[in-house]
Amino acid sequence: MFSIGMPELILVFVVALLVFGPKKLPEVGRMLGKAMREFKKASDDFKDALNQEPPEEIVKEVEAKLKENKEKEAKDKEGEIYT
Repeated sequence: MFSIGMPELILVFVVALLVFGPKKLPEVGRMLGKAMREFKKASDDFKDALNQEPPEEIVKEVEAKLKENKEKEAKDKEGEIYT
């Protein structure tokens, strides 16, 4: 996705050092690491929620609605033939 080489990484580090200073840089790095860890955890939780099987009662309800719609559609087509 991103191709960041060593020169770009050094440039980012030097700019961060100039902006935040040598005393604040470790603290900023820790905060950034924590933020990335929380983001990864949240995205993993979201993926797990998407991959989770739905409850059986919801599956049965959806199947019943689909069956009902198919029957309704068949009746509608049957009515069109005779009109």
